[in-house]
Amino acid sequence: MTAALRDALLAGFVAAAMALPILGFRLVDSANGLSLAGRFDLVAWSAAIVFCGRLAVKLVLPALPRLPAPPAAFGNLRQIAGWGMAGFALVLPFLPFADRNLVDKATLVLIYVMLGWGLNIVVGLAGLLDLGFVAFYAVGAYSYALLSQTFGLSFWVCLPLAGVFAAGFGILLGFPVLRLRGDYIAIVTMGLGEIIRVILQNWQDVTGGPNGISGIERPSLFGLSFKAVPPEGQRSFAEVVGLDFSADHRVIFLYFLILVLALATNLFTLRIRRLPVGRAWEALREDEIACRSLGINPTTVKLSAFALGAMFAGFAGSFFATRQGFISPESFTFHESAVILAIVVLGGMGSQIGIVLAALLLVGLPEWFRELQQFRMLAFGGAMVLIMLWKPSGLLSHREPTIRLGETR
Repeated sequence: MTAALRDALLAGFVAAAMALPILGFRLVDSANGLSLAGRFDLVAWSAAIVFCGRLAVKLVLPALPRLPAPPAAFGNLRQIAGWGMAGFALVLPFLPFADRNLVDKATLVLIYVMLGWGLNIVVGLAGLLDLGFVAFYAVGAYSYALLSQTFGLSFWVCLPLAGVFAAGFGILLGFPVLRLRGDYIAIVTMGLGEIIRVILQNWQDVTGGPNGISGIERPSLFGLSFKAVPPEGQRSFAEVVGLDFSADHRVIFLYFLILVLALATNLFTLRIRRLPVGRAWEALREDEIACRSLGINPTTVKLSAFALGAMFAGFAGSFFATRQGFISPESFTFHESAVILAIVVLGGMGSQIGIVLAALLLVGLPEWFRELQQFRMLAFGGAMVLIMLWKPSGLLSHREPTIRLGETR
C-alpha cells in the first residue's frame, strides 16, 4: 500500500508539472491589453485524476482475475466479426445518419487501414521493424501525380505503376537491412524514410519542392466524370445514371474505391500467408537462425516482405494523391510512419481485424474529437494509455496459426 501511494503521488506530481505550462495559464484580453491569468484549478484536477488513476492501476488491476485463454471458436467469431464489419462498410454511405463528413472521415480511416495491412506484412508477419514505411506511401503518391501530369495517364493506368515503383523502392530499401536485426533495422529504415522526404523537399524541378504538386487528376468510373462540367469526350456520371449532380457522388465513389483496394489488400494478405512465402515470413519472425537451418534464404524472404508491403503503400499513396488533388512533402513526415506502426502494434501483431479497430481509435478518434481543438490530442493519448494498460500485446493479440499439423491417432 505504501509503495502504491508513493508511486501515485509521484505520477500526480509529474502530471501537475506537465499540466502547469499547458493548462495553468491563459491570456486574457482586457481594456489594458493582454494579461496572464492562472487556471491552477485545472492543474489540480489533472494531478488528482492521474493520482487516482495510478492508484487504481496499482491496487485494483493486480487483484483482477486473469482472462481465460480464448476458446477454440474464437477464430470463427473473428471471421463473423470480419464479415460483419465488411458488410457495414458496404452499406455505410447509404445509412440515414451517414452524411458527407462521415463518409469522408471513413475514407481517411480506410487509407490507414490499408497502410496498416501493408505494414503488417513487414512488421507483423516478417518481424522486421520498419520506421520508414511512409517513404513508400510518398513514392506511390508522387508516382501517380507525375505520371498523370507528365504523360496524361489515367488513374487506372497509374495505379499499378505506382505500386510497381513503390515495390522497387522497397527492394532498394531492403538491401541495406539484410544483415541487420532488431532496433538497427528500425534506425536504418527511419533514416532512409527521411532521405526520401528530403529528396522530395529539395528536388524542385521534379517534385515541386515545398510547394508540392497541385491540380492532380481525379479518377473516373468507366470514363464517367464526377465533375459538374465533364471534360471534352467524357460524360457526367449523374447524367448517365439519371440523377441530379451532387458533389457527394465523388465522395461516395472515392470511399468505395479505397474500400475495394483495402479489401483486396486484406484478401491478398490472408491468402499469401498460407503459401510457402508467407510461412517463411513467420519463420523469419520467430527465429532467423532456425530459418537458415531449414534452408530458407533470409535475403529473399526479407526482400519479398519489403516489396509487397511497399506495393500496397504505393497503391494507398496513389489514392491519397487523387483524393486530395494536392500533395507535398509535409504529408509524408515521420509522424505518419509512427501512426501506421502504432496501428499495427496496438491492433495486435499479425491481426488483420485488430488493425481495423486500432485505425478506428488512432485515426477516427482524433477526427471525431476535432471539435475539442487542442484537447483532442489529450483524448488520443488517453486512448493509447488505456489500450496499453488493458491489452499491452494489442487489441487482438491472439492469432490462429497459419498451418495446423494433422492430428495423430
